Amino acid sequence: MLDVRHLNAFYGDVQVLHDINLTVKAGEIVGLVGANAAGKSSLMFTMAGLRTSHQGDVLLDGVAINDLAAYERPAKGLVLVPERRRLFPFMTVLENLEIGAFSKDARAQARTTLEEVFALLPVLAERRKQLAGSMSGGEQQMLAIGRALMAKPRVLLLDEPTEGLAPIYVKLLFDLVVDLRAKGLTVMIVEQNVHHVLATADRAYVLENGHIVMEGEGKQLLNDDRLKKAYLGL
Repeated sequence: MLDVRHLNAFYGDVQVLHDINLTVKAGEIVGLVGANAAGKSSLMFTMAGLRTSHQGDVLLDGVAINDLAAYERPAKGLVLVPERRRLFPFMTVLENLEIGAFSKDARAQARTTLEEVFALLPVLAERRKQLAGSMSGGEQQMLAIGRALMAKPRVLLLDEPTEGLAPIYVKLLFDLVVDLRAKGLTVMIVEQNVHHVLATADRAYVLENGHIVMEGEGKQLLNDDRLKKAYLGL
């Protein structure tokens, strides 16, 4: 469903991604792990259209989306939940969710989608009138995911979703990822919480200094001593 081919990305003159090739098949959970500054978020941003200085291709359903602006990609089914959530803190939960349905097709289905999001994440229904900035970190992360779901994604990109969360919300989040896959969503997740993501992912890639250095089944990589010692410091 999502393919990245020979992708190189740059911040000014500094190259941060080197010849990245990866595939995310329909219905998969794919993890992307690596040490800090490995290039994980840069890859997610580039796929979402937020980094314009790059070479190579990003394809959705076999069609290159390189020329699409970031705001056009959700309408094609590719939606990013950014690191640190990026909510509108002085708007209510409901207003944040409504903003997620900004494409024409998503707006047409917004009422139905909102009820689906509330059923999936009841805390958002309970707090619909509360200001987003007054919620706990875990609740805010659920809101960020709910906002992304309002865009009717087919591929959901999650960038460091458990950052700063209490353990109970870490478990809830990974349970939610599994539930979303069961509902037909394809998920790619960048995560520092290596154990959780590799235990949950069907497949995973390991990124080091902007290069993919390993790939394989998530649980297989979790038990790889070379991976633990060389790339993850475990």
